[in-house]
Amino acid sequence: MTRLRFKDAFWCPEFTSYVGHEVLLERLQEGRKMCKDMEELLRLRAYAEEKYGKELVHIARKAGGQMEINTLRIAFDSLKQQLENIGNLHIQLAITLKDEAKRLEDFRERQKETRKKYENAMDRVQKSKVALYKKTLDSKKCYEQKCKEADEAEQSAERVQSTGNQKQVEKSQNKAKQSRDAVNDAEQVYQQNVEQLDKIRQEWEQEHINTCEVFHQQECDRINNLRNALWVHCNQLSLQCVKDDELYEETRKVLELCDIDADMDCFIQKKMTGTRPPAPIEYENYYDKLSTTENRTAASARNGGMLKRITHLLPGHTSKSNSSNSINATAPPPAEDLYASVAVPQQENLNNYRVLYDYTAQVR
Repeated sequence: MTRLRFKDAFWCPEFTSYVGHEVLLERLQEGRKMCKDMEELLRLRAYAEEKYGKELVHIARKAGGQMEINTLRIAFDSLKQQLENIGNLHIQLAITLKDEAKRLEDFRERQKETRKKYENAMDRVQKSKVALYKKTLDSKKCYEQKCKEADEAEQSAERVQSTGNQKQVEKSQNKAKQSRDAVNDAEQVYQQNVEQLDKIRQEWEQEHINTCEVFHQQECDRINNLRNALWVHCNQLSLQCVKDDELYEETRKVLELCDIDADMDCFIQKKMTGTRPPAPIEYENYYDKLSTTENRTAASARNGGMLKRITHLLPGHTSKSNSSNSINATAPPPAEDLYASVAVPQQENLNNYRVLYDYTAQVR
């Protein structure tokens, strides 16, 4: 099947019409706008990827989890590390998308320069063609007017020749001759303008063909370039998803090693506080406890033990006593007494002491 081309489809029957070229220019402008839209899409996506990547890195670094232990701690740390890696990959993807947008911008600017070059050439030849066309029409009108005037002069000379005198005949013949000469001059100018117009027409047609070919190629390049850009963009996003999954797979591998029993044993071994519960609190009867204490005291007294209470300074006693006082031993107290009096030898020039607590001798 024969492919349609711009040079075969954008002519116009009207000689001075510019509509075919204008349609092509409009299409190229639309293509330029499409390139800008694609660039904007890539830049916005790059901004989103960069923001997303930075947020992931921030989340990974602020996630915490330091209180966890053993295999679950390892798995959580792995997830944080992979989140940070994924965030960095998305930041790198943002840089790649920005580079792709810049490449499209450079392509668009190159096309603009080429289009402007041929657009200016077409404008120049179009203006020349239109100006010469108007000049040719004017010369044609002048030629036709001169022809009418010459015809009238010749007809008038013929009428005068049949009815007038010799002088009038000569005058009318001279006028007819001058009119015919003017016709010849106007015809020559008209023919020259037609020839020049035909040359400019051929130049315009050739320029139009060249411009159509360039514009046709530009449009093909633009479509191909945008198609490839879209394809590459989709591949980049798909590859990013694959990389994300690979990094998440690393965390899944660590999670497979996460052992509940091992974590429980680890915590118990590190933090255990004892293997036996506290003894139960039993009921104790106060009177039973008192009776038991009295019985123990009596038994201790019978076995030669005693409870002592030392008081040096009692009411009615002095701290000094005669050195001749002898030490009197006291007999064992009866069972109902709790304390026995102990005779203490008094010595002069000794420091005096006051015992402020009850002293009970240990029972051996």
